[in-house]
Amino acid sequence: MVEDFLTCARDAVIIEDGAVVFDLAESKYSISGERNKCLLHLWSAERNFVRRVLEAEVKNEILRLSVQRMGQAKPTKLEICRERDRRTPTAKRAARVAYQRVLQRVLLRRFSGFTVDRLSTSTDLERSFGPVYARGLLHRGQSAFAVLGVNGEETQGSIDAALTFGILWLDACRIAKAGKFAVEGLKLFVPAGSSALTRERMAHLNPEAAKWHLYELEERDDNLRELDISDCGNVATRLVHSTDEPAVQARFAAAITQVRELMSEAEVATVSPAEIAFRCHGLEFARARLAHQPGSFLSTSETVFGVGAQERILGETNIAAFAQLVRSIGEVRHPEGPRDHPLWRMHPERWLESLVVRDVTAVDERLDPACLYSQVPAFSASDRAMIDVLTVTRDGRLAVVELKADEDIHLPLQGLDYWSRVAWHHARGEFQRFGYFPSRELCADKPLLFLVAPALHVHPATDTLLHYISPEIDWALLGIDERWREGVRVVFRKRPARNVRITKAS
Repeated sequence: MVEDFLTCARDAVIIEDGAVVFDLAESKYSISGERNKCLLHLWSAERNFVRRVLEAEVKNEILRLSVQRMGQAKPTKLEICRERDRRTPTAKRAARVAYQRVLQRVLLRRFSGFTVDRLSTSTDLERSFGPVYARGLLHRGQSAFAVLGVNGEETQGSIDAALTFGILWLDACRIAKAGKFAVEGLKLFVPAGSSALTRERMAHLNPEAAKWHLYELEERDDNLRELDISDCGNVATRLVHSTDEPAVQARFAAAITQVRELMSEAEVATVSPAEIAFRCHGLEFARARLAHQPGSFLSTSETVFGVGAQERILGETNIAAFAQLVRSIGEVRHPEGPRDHPLWRMHPERWLESLVVRDVTAVDERLDPACLYSQVPAFSASDRAMIDVLTVTRDGRLAVVELKADEDIHLPLQGLDYWSRVAWHHARGEFQRFGYFPSRELCADKPLLFLVAPALHVHPATDTLLHYISPEIDWALLGIDERWREGVRVVFRKRPARNVRITKAS
């Protein structure tokens, strides 16, 4: 029961004594049955613990466990939540209503010359608006601003997504108020201390399309601070050094041989100088890494296996289980495999990425398949993300490829986010200094941005969002054939209409 729940909860959080102790996006677990006991082992860079599971029940998307710590007789409670926001619907609604009142009060005080329309958190599925964000309109005479705010009890993911919905709300206000108000721009309100990613993204929106204003609101004392979004020179991002892949794979030659004896087509990805990953069409099922030998300072290679956050060290006692896992994945993870099988459905974007990495010219014939990096760490503020594919054209211009296998409203701004980080490092000459694109002369032009998704899974709001992106960004939206697992084939391309200019209202 525990294993089934965790297999389908890769972003779950584990809560003990009311505090989050593990985040499965950054942690590992193993489950074992010894002497008729269920043992749950969880570990991360910060902590490590083992609990014996006595009872388990699933309720409201939460796995509630009665567990026993080693050496203690009294059971304690452990909760595993699929969603990071574990508040009840009533608690969420109360927080949003309270925030709506705060924002209304702040708007009336700060913008005293404007009329503030009643804020709303009503759901509008047709235009992708939900109850997370408070929306409204400020107007004075014929001039108006769209307003959108998010409270501090929402998840950081919801706060980072506020700009996407702010742009859509601005566009909706312009359509609804056409002929009555000139909606000049957007005033976006986020909690204090949470604006870094939004600020970086907003700096790359089109200033000719709208006036963009970003504020941090401290709800406890109604303190409001406007942020400067015009300064792009201090982006909080850092790059990691590129690794010498041939040297790393030579270091783990024995592990590679062992895995490829079971699955000859296994993909080998270099994670770091001390670790490689084994994948089947993007689905990771094992890693080989350097580990310290007990009682010495020497390092030795060890292989761990499991799907998702589950992980076991490969040894004589479980080599048959490893072989069975590899066989199961190979039987299922192929284009003609059973579509209802979890192993077939898991990580579709990684599957798509593996095909693009194999032949990046399927995205655009200008791209050079000999110079390509996948899953490049892109650190920014508190956000750690991975650029799907970083490559270069044959004439040396950098290109960022952002992939989505399913419909995702955030595709344009996530692509914009990665583009801005790559552009920042490129302007400082850091890619070649950090070992990327050796012996290649990179063009000084700003990077290209390719947004790739199945043609029927491009979110309807994508065109609207792209209209508001800065004209300095040379982007292309590519719709690929829905049968992309059989091979990536572009069925339509959209590029910015450079001769069409969106003018801001005066």
